[in-house]
Amino acid sequence: MTMQTVNGSWGTRARAMGLAAVRGLALTLVTLPGALLLSVLTLISISLVPVGIGAYTTPWAVKGVRAFADWRRGLAAEWGGVRIPSAYRPVPEGANTWARTYALLRDPATWRDLRWLQVDMTAGYVTALLPAVLVLYPLEGLAVAAGLWQPLSEVDGYWYGFVHVTDQASGLAAGALALPLLALAYLYAPRLLQAHFTLTRTFLAPSRTELAERVRVLTDTRRDAVDTSAAELRRIERDLHDGAQARLVAMGMDLGTIEALLDKDPAQAKKLLAQARQSSVDALAELRDLVRGIHPPVLAERGLGDAVRALALRLPVPTEVAVDLGGRADAPVESAAYFAVSEVLTNAVKHAGADRIWIDLHHVEEGEEMLRIVVTDNGRGGAVIAAGSGLSGIERRLGTFDGVLAVSSPAGGPTMVTMEIPCALS
Repeated sequence: MTMQTVNGSWGTRARAMGLAAVRGLALTLVTLPGALLLSVLTLISISLVPVGIGAYTTPWAVKGVRAFADWRRGLAAEWGGVRIPSAYRPVPEGANTWARTYALLRDPATWRDLRWLQVDMTAGYVTALLPAVLVLYPLEGLAVAAGLWQPLSEVDGYWYGFVHVTDQASGLAAGALALPLLALAYLYAPRLLQAHFTLTRTFLAPSRTELAERVRVLTDTRRDAVDTSAAELRRIERDLHDGAQARLVAMGMDLGTIEALLDKDPAQAKKLLAQARQSSVDALAELRDLVRGIHPPVLAERGLGDAVRALALRLPVPTEVAVDLGGRADAPVESAAYFAVSEVLTNAVKHAGADRIWIDLHHVEEGEEMLRIVVTDNGRGGAVIAAGSGLSGIERRLGTFDGVLAVSSPAGGPTMVTMEIPCALS
C-alpha cells in the first residue's frame, strides 16, 4: 500500500468523521423541537375531533407530520444510505373534511408516525447528538492542552473528564485523554449517525402486518381485474352473438332469397336487397359501437383528454371539460380512467337528474405522481359507494391500478366524484 493510498484513506475517514458530527449536530437542532411540536399539535388536534374542531385541523396536522417524516426518509437515504419505504394510504383531495379525517385516522401509518415522533425526540435525539459530542469533546480537550485551560480554570480549576485542570501539566493530561477519545470518534462517529438512521427506519418502516395487508389488497384487486376481464369477454361474445352476428346471418339468408327471386320476382328481390343493405348498415354500426366499447379509437389516437371531450359531446347534458395533462399515461391506465369517467357520466345523466356537469382532469406531481379526475354535477345527490352499485365497480376498476375513488354527494346535491390513479406521464 502506497503512502498516497494511506493518506487518502485517512483523509476520507477524517472527512466522514467531521461530516457525521456536523450532520448529527444539525439533526439535534431539528429533531427535538420539530418532533415535540408536531406531536403535541397532532395529539391535541385528534383529541378535538369529537367536538368537531379536530376534523378541520387534523388533516393539516397529519400532513405536517407526514412531510416531516418524508423529509427524514430523504435524509436517511442521502446521508446514511438507509432506504425507508413510505406506505401511506392515498386520501383523495375531493373527499369532505370528515371523510379525510377518518381516512387518516384509520391509516396505520398515521399512528406509526406518531409513535416514531416520541422515539425521535428521545432516543433519536441522543443518537443524533452522540456523533457531534464524540468529535467535539476531544477537540475541546486538545484546545485545553493548547492553552484554553487558563481562562477556564481561573476560579476553581476545570474538569475535563476525570482530569482536574489547574495548570499546563494538567492541561496536557486533558489533551492526552482527548487523543483516545478522538480515535474513538474517528472510528465510530459515522457508525453512530448510521445507528440514528437505522433507529428511524425501525419505527418508520411499515410492519410485516401492513405489508401482508398490502399483499392481500393487491391479490384482491388482481382477482377483481381478472373477473372484470372475464365479464367483459362474455359481454363482447354476447353482443356479437345477439347483435352483429344475427344481423349478418339474416343478411346472408336475404341474399340467398334475392338470388332465387332475381328472375322470378324482381320487385320482391329489390325490396329484400334494400332490407339486406339496411341490415349491413345496422351490423356495421353495432360493430363500431362494440369496438368503441372495447377501446375507443380516439383514446388510442389522441389520448385521454380528447377522448373525454368526445365523450362529453355525446351527452344530452351541457358538460364543461378542463384538461391539464402534460403527456400521456400508460394505455391500461388511460383505458381504466376513460371507462370510469364514462360510468360516472352515465350515472349523472340517468340517475342524478343533473342539467350541468363539470369534468376536470389534471396530473399532480407533488410527492407521488397522480392522475386526478373530478366529475361534478348539480343533480339531486345521494350517491353512495354500495355493493353492487356502479360506483363500487368503478372503485374495483381503479383499485387494480392502486387508484382510489371518493364520493361527496349530500342530499340535494351537488355530487363530486374524485378519482386518483398513481401514474407518470410520458
